Amino acid sequence: MRTPLVTVILPAKDAGAYIGTTLETLTRQFDDPAALQLVAIDDGSRDDTGAIMRRYAERMPHATVIANPRPQGLATARNQGLAHVEGEAFTFLDGDDWMQPQRLAVLARRLQDLDCDLVRTDHVTVTGSRRVLVRAPFAWRETVAPPRDAILPEDEPTMVDYPFAWAGLLHRRVLDQGLADFTPGLFTAEDRPWIWRLHLHARSFAVVDAPALLYRRGVSTSLTQVRDRRQLDFVTAMGEVLDIVEADAEAERFLPKAVWTVLALSSRHLVRARRMTPSLRSEMRSGIRDLLGRLPRDESSAVLRRLDGPRRRVLASLLRTVGRAA
Repeated sequence: MRTPLVTVILPAKDAGAYIGTTLETLTRQFDDPAALQLVAIDDGSRDDTGAIMRRYAERMPHATVIANPRPQGLATARNQGLAHVEGEAFTFLDGDDWMQPQRLAVLARRLQDLDCDLVRTDHVTVTGSRRVLVRAPFAWRETVAPPRDAILPEDEPTMVDYPFAWAGLLHRRVLDQGLADFTPGLFTAEDRPWIWRLHLHARSFAVVDAPALLYRRGVSTSLTQVRDRRQLDFVTAMGEVLDIVEADAEAERFLPKAVWTVLALSSRHLVRARRMTPSLRSEMRSGIRDLLGRLPRDESSAVLRRLDGPRRRVLASLLRTVGRAA
């Protein structure tokens, strides 16, 4: 039996309503089924997610199903999958998304032909019957570039603002170099430090065209929909982003982008926190206040002046508190 060409890491929790569709699309990625390796992680599901994973695994030449008795979170579950990668390339897939046929075959060819560390793609969001194409924010297509060239400018969407782990394919040398792991234990925002690490340390990347990945939005069990303690991981994740950037040889060049990202995302989370319980809302505000306290004052003031009115108003009171404390 041939060695698999691509490994798909598929963590899921309580995705029984959707994961059959997800897994079925994996059977349509290569003409030779042995080209694909599935590593599925049932992350403490209480429904039939694990049973559906096992049924599909029996149909695949290369498949492993890992069952976590208790949920470990998306970051840890993805890391579990990374430990089983056999293919020359690997990718991630969420349990409520799906792929058009031959997507992975096309990406594998592009990764090989371009000889780069990772390829990234657009994706399609699906909300009910509505589908919207979301383009990867990089002007050049099918062209190999240094990932650092895709971080700036700070005040426009760039590839570090497009952190989706499933939006592409990575060569296994990225894994061997220690760039593919996620921070263990993060339940949300786990892809923010991950994408910054890739763009600062990977050798090369390209944005390519391929059959679509379809990203299902509005799922009630998705962490983007819940307002519980797991949302506090945003603060830890963005603190790690600052650590990664500050440790870089070109920290002065990229810190303005990190500051812009921290402020923009903090304003969003402060608005979302209004729907949390009072105690969690207080914890979120306290965590964001500490995060903002790490930012260079002159740089954060300059960014604040350039943010739109609603985001500026949400942040202003916290930044004044930080300023008084300083």
